[in-house]
Amino acid sequence: MVKGPGLYSDIGKKARDLLYKDYQSDHKFTVTTYTSNGVALTSTGIRKGDLFLADVSTKLTKKNITTEIKVDTNSNVFTTVTVDEPAPGLKAILSFILPDQTSGKVELQYLHEYAGISTSIGLTATPVVNFSGVVGTNLVALGTDVGFDTATGNFTKVNAGLSFTNADLVAALALNNKGDSLTASYYHTVSPLTNTAVGAELTHSFSSNENTLTIGTSHALDPLTSVKARVNNYGRANALIQHEWRPKSLFTISGEVDTRAIEKSAKIGLALALKP
Repeated sequence: MVKGPGLYSDIGKKARDLLYKDYQSDHKFTVTTYTSNGVALTSTGIRKGDLFLADVSTKLTKKNITTEIKVDTNSNVFTTVTVDEPAPGLKAILSFILPDQTSGKVELQYLHEYAGISTSIGLTATPVVNFSGVVGTNLVALGTDVGFDTATGNFTKVNAGLSFTNADLVAALALNNKGDSLTASYYHTVSPLTNTAVGAELTHSFSSNENTLTIGTSHALDPLTSVKARVNNYGRANALIQHEWRPKSLFTISGEVDTRAIEKSAKIGLALALKP
């Protein structure tokens, strides 16, 4: 495994995972089984209010090639083929959705000790081309993320980011939305023994002159149970508890309250993931 700056998507990821990962207000149920030849079959059901969504996916890995196929309730077929390290540090990904004939995309990722590059192009006559690159080390990294629509000749996205990492702290600064918003994030490991961490994210929108501040924390009650909480400057408070009741099988319950409208009902989300 190459130790380097990683990909552009890794900038600020520690804080994003702490503040947003596993929180939900829906009810989600996932079951994964494995066949005798190693094929993984996963069934997922999500209830969003009165709407129920479901999908079934299969995943097969043979040598360095992984094929994933997913079918959802709208009869869409999502296919992803990943070739891991056809050359040192390189990963190739082919994805498409049927019956959407314009959804095909090829992506190449390359990780080096001092750089990380990801580029993708749509498989159409006038594709959207995306490029992101990061230079630096596993301590300091500077990167950019650009998207260009060849059909219109316009940039779909222009982002830039900077990150700093040491043993217990990760800080990141990102300029997004073609320069319209600036996001600063911070992640700090307080106690590795209990997986206790704190984090914060501050986003300023130049067009609306609005600020959004979110702070959060996580803590392991025991080796199998963890809790998280977050709150933002708009008064929305969230908390969750996650328990691994058997290896790789997780039960998560999360809730959200609007502290500025406490008379409203709290939103409760449940997630159950079963793996053999």
